[in-house]
Amino acid sequence: MSTDQQKRAVRTDFWVAAAIIASGLAVSGLSLMQLSASGRVSSAHSSQFAQSQTAPADTAKGDTPAEAKPGGTRPTTPAPEPARPDAKARESGAEPALPPAPAEKAAPPIREK
Repeated sequence: MSTDQQKRAVRTDFWVAAAIIASGLAVSGLSLMQLSASGRVSSAHSSQFAQSQTAPADTAKGDTPAEAKPGGTRPTTPAPEPARPDAKARESGAEPALPPAPAEKAAPPIREK
């Protein structure tokens, strides 16, 4: 690319950026004028949420999470499972949950000239 083409490309990019900024400022100005012309400023208000009800008494024991004990490890229900199946599962034909990691590629060392 010659220097004349580079200058033309930079000049074009500059004017495109200037036009985008000018249009953004124009939209902002029009929005502010519309807000001031309406004479009132409104803001969003949050509504009061209804109080949540207690859990029904007929839930099964297995559906509730295990209770945490102070100073202990955090219990998980159900227990986490490995991403890859164990040897028995692999023998029965189970697919791993994750694809194999790509092999690391090593290039020959760079020779000094």
